[in-house]
Amino acid sequence: MAKAKPFIKWVGGKSQLIEQLEALLPVDFDNWDDVTYIEPFVGGGAMLFYMLQKYPNIRHAVINDINGDLITCYSVVKYNPDELIASLRKIEEEFYSLGSEQERKDFFMRKRARYNEKNLDPIENTQLFFFLNRTCFNGLYRVNKKGLFNVPFGKYVKPQICDEETIRLDSQLLQNVEILNGDFEATLQFARGKTLFYFDPPYRPLSNTSSFTDYSKEAFNDDAQIRLKQYCDRIHKQGFSFMLSNSDCKGKNEEDKFFDTLYGVYHIHRVWASRSINSIPSKRGKLTEILVSNFEDVKGDMLK
Repeated sequence: MAKAKPFIKWVGGKSQLIEQLEALLPVDFDNWDDVTYIEPFVGGGAMLFYMLQKYPNIRHAVINDINGDLITCYSVVKYNPDELIASLRKIEEEFYSLGSEQERKDFFMRKRARYNEKNLDPIENTQLFFFLNRTCFNGLYRVNKKGLFNVPFGKYVKPQICDEETIRLDSQLLQNVEILNGDFEATLQFARGKTLFYFDPPYRPLSNTSSFTDYSKEAFNDDAQIRLKQYCDRIHKQGFSFMLSNSDCKGKNEEDKFFDTLYGVYHIHRVWASRSINSIPSKRGKLTEILVSNFEDVKGDMLK
């Protein structure tokens, strides 16, 4: 049976970490009643789609992201799947009909320029978001300081641009999801009863050359990381649960205890993640990430 999954490729996506993340959920999460699940940095939504399918006790979900174009995608997939599928089929057929790499590159550049005009209706904007995501280099989403998408052509011959099955499955799951576009702090007002927050913010760079936080023109620097921790404190004080992923600075440099110090009062786990966004294959591979939570007993304890 087909399952819903992320409809776009997203740097830092959590598909390969799902099992490790599930093992770090609250030990009694299956028994929570009428759960509210909130993702303030939804990104590609791998954890969202997994949680909504695995846990029927999640009765209310809220997603948010600062990237307005990404959030428009979620809204279009939710409310207009038929129009989106028709639009994607059209651009897919056009792209497949091109005979040479240069023709495909020229087509890509024209569509990228059109997308960057920033005055498109939601369907066309989402069509081009999907198209660029499937045909740009490495499926990377990156914008410059002006908020313009600037990733080069990826040289793919026949990428799948229209994945109708995934769009329809995702659309069904999103029917009970509230979709927000703004700062992460706007999500606390939606917490009620048994609520779990999962934070997957732009990661703190491990080096000067590893910064892939450009999902939006707004920078997410150390001040923002500290503000996020203070937000987690507010969530904790109000009696809600949270999990938070980020890079493991200490794993790269023993002296860099930024997160270990910042989240010292909470529980910090380290998980292994493969990363494949580096353009140099030899620099791809496994590294640790941290998973912070404000609860001690986790589901993985039952497996020991």
